[in-house]
Amino acid sequence: MTNTDVNYTVGIDVGGTFTDFFCSHNDGQSQTCKTPTTHYDLSVGFMKGMSLLARQNGQNLKDFMTRIASVRYSTTVGTNALIERSGPKLGLITTAGFEDTIFIGRGRSWADGLGWQEGRDQARIQKPEPLISPDMVVGIRQRMDYSGKIIGPLKKEDVLTKVQELVDKGAQGFVVSLLWSFINPAHERMIKEIIEEEYPEDYLGAMPVILSSDISPKSGEYTRTMTTIVNGYIHGVMADELNKLGNELRDSGFKKPLTLVHNTGGTKKASRTRAVLTHNAGPVAGLHGSAVLGKLTGDENIVFTDMGGTSFDIGLIEGGEIKAHDFLPVIDRWRTNIPAIEVKSIGAGGGSIAWLNELMGNALEIGPQSAGSMPGPVCYDQGGTEPTVSDADLVLGLYNAENYLGGEMLLDEELAREAIEKRIAIPLGISIEEAAYRIRRLVDAHMGQEVFNEVALKGHDPRSFVVLACGGAGGAHACGFGTFIGAKKVIAPFQSSVFGAYGASTMPIKEVWDKSYSLKLFQWADQSYLSDLEGFNNLVAELKNLATRDLRLEGYRDDQMHFKLELNMRYGSQYNMTKVRTSRLEMRDAQDIKEICDEFTRLYGETYSPEATFPAGGINVDNFSLTASVASNLKILTALDLVGAEPDHAALRKSRPIYWSPEKGYEDTPIYDYYQLHPGNKIIGPAILESPETTYVVEPGWTFTMDAYRNCIMEQN
Repeated sequence: MTNTDVNYTVGIDVGGTFTDFFCSHNDGQSQTCKTPTTHYDLSVGFMKGMSLLARQNGQNLKDFMTRIASVRYSTTVGTNALIERSGPKLGLITTAGFEDTIFIGRGRSWADGLGWQEGRDQARIQKPEPLISPDMVVGIRQRMDYSGKIIGPLKKEDVLTKVQELVDKGAQGFVVSLLWSFINPAHERMIKEIIEEEYPEDYLGAMPVILSSDISPKSGEYTRTMTTIVNGYIHGVMADELNKLGNELRDSGFKKPLTLVHNTGGTKKASRTRAVLTHNAGPVAGLHGSAVLGKLTGDENIVFTDMGGTSFDIGLIEGGEIKAHDFLPVIDRWRTNIPAIEVKSIGAGGGSIAWLNELMGNALEIGPQSAGSMPGPVCYDQGGTEPTVSDADLVLGLYNAENYLGGEMLLDEELAREAIEKRIAIPLGISIEEAAYRIRRLVDAHMGQEVFNEVALKGHDPRSFVVLACGGAGGAHACGFGTFIGAKKVIAPFQSSVFGAYGASTMPIKEVWDKSYSLKLFQWADQSYLSDLEGFNNLVAELKNLATRDLRLEGYRDDQMHFKLELNMRYGSQYNMTKVRTSRLEMRDAQDIKEICDEFTRLYGETYSPEATFPAGGINVDNFSLTASVASNLKILTALDLVGAEPDHAALRKSRPIYWSPEKGYEDTPIYDYYQLHPGNKIIGPAILESPETTYVVEPGWTFTMDAYRNCIMEQN
């Protein structure tokens, strides 16, 4: 196969510290690289990474770009706009009398998006500044009832008056969220028509109008409105950034549309994407990649973890599938109701800052504050002054200061030692090495405890799960937090440092269409199953028509489309939902409904124990979710032949002293070149395995084996 025959798929994951790239060939080969995230202009780091990939493939940028079949991009542009409050000034149009809904919020909306430390400090806690100020909210006199029947008509004059009021106050866009619009969107659509008629596209005053019935046709007045506001707030910022990036790609030779990763577990063209669905897309891509990798390695129950520079992400693969969904995910400080896959994130990464909590008697704490990419850890020598986890790892000897990222970034160990000594060691009266050791052990314990809780609270034994240790720092801490979980097997993938980008490369074209609609599938009063199936089937048909239309616009044929129906179900008046997948899209009779109810009872029993099930109390469905997808046939990884357990002599670089514990002190430890190791090789720890992308630490009491996909398999002796 010549270079001219090769097609590439490039996955990109923009992180808080680094932007990761994974380039896969149609023959199963791949390359990876990392560039610092350029928050001032994400396209700078993006194009630098594309140039690096071109050089790795022995091509100039233009030739490389013309051979790329797909660019799959997970972006933090929207999240940054929320954090920095850099979005446009929006006006909110709602039903008269309900103008204060977003300011009243929900019972715990003051704590949404805060870590456990901030949430405990109730004396100082503050509600976030609203994305739309009270003076930019207007109420329109109209009303729908719960069934979608119009009981108060909408008047055009009222809309024009209120819209002009918002325009005069500087509105740059409109969010429309009316009562019961998810049942009947007629009034919201009328308002949009009136605004677009008054401010047509050929006027400079034309402004985007975002409807809650389009973005979030689901029950829950506050969450539906906030989902639409968040989408409207980041919509313009993302459009500007992606248009700029798209232009640079086209100028460089890439002629296909840019594809965005969604937090629903799929990808779509940027032009067909709702902005709010890009939130947390990178970790979701990594979780999807875990499921794909698990099929190759034969592991069905996996805890996906990703330790980057800023955060530590946790997700679950159960029985080879992603089953955990976040029904009300928090974006920044706002509770929303997008159909997101659940990935938990805590402030624990290589850039997490170590500090002493004076209120707790100088107790050592790690994070949630992070040094980020600028200035980064102290050892980066970019102006950082606060010691981080990466500084501690360097002081302990785990990182090679002259071979970090393949030598592209030189680290300053003396600066790291000075910071740890000044901030941690001297106040605690301990040595620099012991302070660094405590930092490492504390962050490992924190991550291990969070993983244990996440798995156990979903009804599983964490010790029976394989741990996937991804992220730039995942391989260095895999044994550490694996010990606290009680894991018997930890896999640090060959692509671990860019695993979010790898996961993006494995994702299909996919979107989720969902809508709230309440039905009693099992009636407690007469213990009967739903027999009138018209409402159920009509709603599914409506969602399928929307999904089919969208995929046709993406250029796909009907025979390429796959559909999956899931229902959010609950017992009687319970609050928490359980997601249940059905085997068919159309219900034929009450027996089909009974099968759904039986499956709900089974899943509920798995999660909360069989004793908690109570079908006789009635079973309801409150939300319909239809997933439409087009499978990807791309070959991402190729298995290699296994060789003997003994590594080649060329793989052993040298040895250096590593501080493994205060009891042992420094111990001379072998250092291996990961790229010189072969599938089947085995090494008994302690050992350090270095690659240009990351460092794998095999702690004492652990054994390393390389599998057929060049993954680092670590097992306790």
